[in-house]
Amino acid sequence: MRRTRSRATAPTAAERVRSILAAAHSLTVVSDGVHSEVRRLNGEGAMGHFHLHAPAEDPVVRPSGRIPVRLELTDVAPTPVRERLRARVTLTGLLGAPYDPERAESTCVEFGQAVLEDERGRTYLTLQELEATALDPLAIYEAGMLTHLADEHGALVPLLLRLVRPAPDPGVRRVLPVRIDRYGVTLRLEYPDTHRDVRLPFRAPVHHIDHVGPKIHGLLATARRLSHTGRLPT
Repeated sequence: MRRTRSRATAPTAAERVRSILAAAHSLTVVSDGVHSEVRRLNGEGAMGHFHLHAPAEDPVVRPSGRIPVRLELTDVAPTPVRERLRARVTLTGLLGAPYDPERAESTCVEFGQAVLEDERGRTYLTLQELEATALDPLAIYEAGMLTHLADEHGALVPLLLRLVRPAPDPGVRRVLPVRIDRYGVTLRLEYPDTHRDVRLPFRAPVHHIDHVGPKIHGLLATARRLSHTGRLPT
């Protein structure tokens, strides 16, 4: 019997980390006990200030007196949901010289490991895993797409509750988009004292930013066709 591979409906840990690194406009550098904030507001992203590379295989060619460094990034939802922190990423490595936050050119970091902390727990990743993972084409556009969806089409978002299975418990006070990636949209369902995240997968992953609009319209069209019982939250 021919086996079919199951379709991915959510990003892997490596994909999450790649997206966070690409989209981050600020991060904290910890080296020699000093915390430095790196901010990049020119559209290049804060990680453009660093070059990550694998350790040298021959210990003889490694520079002496290498300095441990830690890069800390937080992934915060751009929409005004409850508990906006979505994930934390920590990169550890070594520097060949003391870190200089005023340095114009990129700082070279000998990569140690990456750690993703999110709702699924803690995941450790190697540089090889990150390099083997393609960047989500929506990563650097996600914040703008989510805020546009919430601000300009907020009245349509509750329609997507019709696609949630199992059906949401009664008492939803508010529903907002909290994440969008190549595999689908994640909604944050807020109740009086708690919240719940639900994923609405696309029929197929998005391969280009121009394709995400039709995917969202497809979800809305499917939601409109479904029978509806109960009142949508406003």
